[in-house]
Parts: sequence; C-alpha cells; structure tokens
Amino acid sequence: DSGHVNAYFPLLIPDSYLRKEAEHVEGFAPETAVVTHGGGELLEEPLVVRPTSETIIWSMYKKWIQSHRDLPILINQWANVVRWEKRPRPFLRTSEFLWQEGHTAHSTAEEAQREAHSILEIYRTFAEEYLAIAVLTGEKSESERFAGAVATYSIEALMQDRKALQAGTSHFLGQNFAQAFDVRFQNEKGAEELVWATSWGVSTRLIGALIMVHSDDRGLVIPPACAPTEIVLIPIYQDNTRAEVMAQCMKINGQLKGQFRTIIDTDTQNSPGWKFAEWELRGIPLRIECGPKDIAQNSVVVVRRDTGQKQVVPLSALVETCASLLAKIQASLYQQSLKFQKDHSQHFSDYRQFTQFLSEEGGLAYAAWDGSVATEQKVKEDSGATIRVLSALPDTTPQPRCIISNNQAQYVAIFAKSY
Repeated sequence: DSGHVNAYFPLLIPDSYLRKEAEHVEGFAPETAVVTHGGGELLEEPLVVRPTSETIIWSMYKKWIQSHRDLPILINQWANVVRWEKRPRPFLRTSEFLWQEGHTAHSTAEEAQREAHSILEIYRTFAEEYLAIAVLTGEKSESERFAGAVATYSIEALMQDRKALQAGTSHFLGQNFAQAFDVRFQNEKGAEELVWATSWGVSTRLIGALIMVHSDDRGLVIPPACAPTEIVLIPIYQDNTRAEVMAQCMKINGQLKGQFRTIIDTDTQNSPGWKFAEWELRGIPLRIECGPKDIAQNSVVVVRRDTGQKQVVPLSALVETCASLLAKIQASLYQQSLKFQKDHSQHFSDYRQFTQFLSEEGGLAYAAWDGSVATEQKVKEDSGATIRVLSALPDTTPQPRCIISNNQAQYVAIFAKSY
C-alpha cells in the first residue's frame, strides 16, 4: 500500500563494494563472513556474505538513476543476511537471520526524511496493533547509529526481565551512499545532484520480542492478530463416542473456519489433558473443548490462553463469542505490555539513583543528557545501560541540565540495559 516494490539482490557482495563507504565497512567488518574460494580456486576478489544490502543495491541504483524522473525508487527485499555473532541468542542475535530490508532513493532530503519516519510509523503500528507490544519510538544517539547513516530511528520494546530490545530501525542515510557510489541525477533545472537515501528493516528478532514480552510459565502466548492458528478444537471422547464427537467438531470447524484460522486436534495417542498443555505451550489464543456432554447441551467449553478463563458457550453464539474473545485477548495483551512499560519507567534528576535503578532494578530511565559521547560512555561504564532513543527537551524554564555532567542538556535520553 505504501508504493514499495519487492526485488531480490545477490547474497554475495564484492569486498570492494563494502569498502566504498568507509564508515559502513568499519561498522560491519567484525561481523562479516568472507568467501575466498569458489569452484576449488582462489577468487580474484573476496566476496562478503551480505550483512545488509546497501552497497550491492546502490551499485545498481547508479545504473538506474539519471534524472529526477527516475525518482523516487522504493525497493524492499525479503532475504537472509549473515553477521558473525560471537555470542548468539536465539531469534535475537544469530549468525544468519531472515528479515525485510528496504532501500529507497529520493530527490530531496525532506522526502527521504519523510520516508524514514513513515516506515518507523509502520513498524510502530505493526508492533502495537499486531504483536501487541508497546514500543517507544525515537532517534538513536550518534554512537548507536547504523553504520553509514546520518540518523537512525528505532522502535524499542521492554522485555519481562526489564531489558530493552531494539525491535526495528529506519535510517536516513543522507547522501553518504550516493557519494560513495557516485549516484547522481539531473534535477528539474538541469543541474546534477547527489541522490538522498534511506534504508530500514525488521527481522526475526520480532519473534524473539513476542516470545519474551507475552510468554508465561506454561509456554508461548501469541496475540490473535498474528497467530497462525487462532482456535484449536479438542475432541474429548471414549472409543464408543469418538465418531459422534469428531463429527460434531468437524461441524463446528465448518462454522468457524470462514472467519477464523482453526485446527482440529486429531491426535489419538494422547489424553485431553496432555493436549491442553501442548496447545497452551504453543500459545494458541483460544481452545474449544467438545465432548459428549457438550453435544447433549448443544454447547462447548471455550478457554482463553492468556488468562486460562473458561466459559460454556452455546453453539448458536459461538462465532460471535470467539470474535469477541479474540479481540479482548489482543487488547488485553497490548494493555499488559503498555502497563509493564509504564510501571518500569522512571524519570531521574539524581545520578546515583539513576545508575542504581539501571544496575539493580532495570527498566527505562529518563534523564536529561548533554549529547556528549563522554557522558554517554560514563553511564555505560557505571551501569551497563545505553541510550535506547532520544526525546525532545520539555518546554520549561529553566531548561534541565544533564544528569551526568550538569551541563546544559540537549535531549531527554531514555537509558536501559539491552539485548
């Protein structure tokens, strides 16, 4: 709907391409996997397994862009990338992961900035309305920027252990990659200009976020809006009632499947109790139990995964009840996430209390910050926390002073320990 088109670019990138943008290559050098041999022979030039695709895509943009009429170019690709992580964490930091990465080219800085912010809003909406995860949005500090970016914007979520997770990023690249690859266009007045750029992406890290935000001691909890299966039907029978119960479940499934994503548990080896626990572990939002007594009463038992609440529902009201319950689960999971975020957020003006909170309790710590690398580094050394996103200073007089240096503050920074 946003006008982007899907494309696919090569996995293997010539090493010289990465080296054209110095800051970019410096940022990714420790994480790259390099192919030096192919077909049993030493390659003339090493190939880097893509850690991200800016360089290979901008080598093509140079061929495609000549005039302002060629702009904007709005491309997205669904792909895998490789970053040689020293301490892998499932879903969060793995050597290979899946993501979507967008790369756009524009005729003006203002248009590129709008693009970067528009994508950030798409990510925020997806996180909150589909994954039911409350997120903060904002710009990263200079030390936390994407390698080669002028500005990086992020959505940040708070996990149950009170650590923050960078869940998606959108970057305003300025003209850095256009400069590196000499990508120019002729404007409407006939003059040559460098192209303006953005890149952005979210990855399977969002699955890690969903797991850590919503799960409980019984297993996974999946918000209905993104659940592959919203409802599982579990037949409960003895040998002599199996045919009758299965027929009823098939009939009920026929009522539901036009509106919901459903599955019938046809396993004959395990008990109903085992199945209940198994589907709870898998996080299916609603469970419907149906046995001979339910058939006799023309009803079923419906169980919410998030609360465990059970209710007997007449078949005549089942579709309406399921729709209502799924909407309530979705809203409840988001409200729980938002409440957790707020309950573990504090504003500080005292440095000792600030670092003690970050070191011992954990959560999101708001504090005035002077914008310097030295003060940011001091917080990291004293507490292990980093700046997640920046916010504008409040419109007050006098303006606040930095919690670390007592110099004039430039931002309100939101600090947290992170993954």
